Amino acid sequence: MGKSVTTRFFLFLVRGYQKSISPYLPDACIYTPTCSQYAIEALERYGAIRGCWLAVRRLVRCNPLHKGGYDPVP
Repeated sequence: MGKSVTTRFFLFLVRGYQKSISPYLPDACIYTPTCSQYAIEALERYGAIRGCWLAVRRLVRCNPLHKGGYDPVP
């Protein structure tokens, strides 16, 4: 079964960010995979609703108060 229109839209947004904004920012993500790659994997695996939820939770944790490291999509 193909991805929903909503999932494809969010994938388009994240990939657009990766290609047009991310190259101009310093490397700051404390996690592996990066937060944007994590979002893509979550969207592809779980779809728009759960994928976005996982991506937002990850973005909230991507700050100096967390130690970071390897954190794959569940």
